[in-house]
Amino acid sequence: MSNQNPFGNRGPALFPVLPKGEVLATYETYAEAQAAVDTLAKADFPVKQLSIVGNDLKTVERVTGKLTWGRVALAGAASGAWLGIFFGLLFFIFSPTGAGLPFVLAAVLMGAGFGMLFGVVSYALNRRRRDFTSTMQVMASSYQIIVEAALVNKARNLLHGTAEPVAVRHIDPEPAQPEPAEPAAPAAPAARPDQPIPPYGQFAPPAAPDASPTASTD
Repeated sequence: MSNQNPFGNRGPALFPVLPKGEVLATYETYAEAQAAVDTLAKADFPVKQLSIVGNDLKTVERVTGKLTWGRVALAGAASGAWLGIFFGLLFFIFSPTGAGLPFVLAAVLMGAGFGMLFGVVSYALNRRRRDFTSTMQVMASSYQIIVEAALVNKARNLLHGTAEPVAVRHIDPEPAQPEPAEPAAPAAPAARPDQPIPPYGQFAPPAAPDASPTASTD
């Protein structure tokens, strides 16, 4: 449904067209889409570039109850009483003779009586065709927010709570410290060439100390 300005230009009527742009987000209910638009409006986003599009429109009629003679009479009396109060107050305010409160009360009773009579007659005529009360609604299966392509990234960042995309800072890892070298195991003493090799299964005899030359003194 579009709201037309009675004081607008009297040019040729423009046929409604679907908004162009990219889909910002899709919601299951209209309340969720409205909340998203409110969030962008509070963030000073140009909401004139937004549109809410309902897809797969469906008519939903919700049955509220069954009609009975008593319910029809009560509903007719209530609606007639409100109409009687309205006309009674008009006569009470604008009457030159100054109609009093009894006149207002009489108008209320007359309105309730006529309303009850009208409701009962209408129910008697339509009883076989419609014997229940209901409310009619037009709903959509999903609601999409359409935004101009140049502003879609900004709108998504605002919906996620960030004004601008956060730059990721890469930090080079520190170089690994070299591990201390383990002390080398002592090498086994090499066998002397003049030392005999013991048979298999026996221990080798201890090596004789090397004879070091000594200087002789005369």
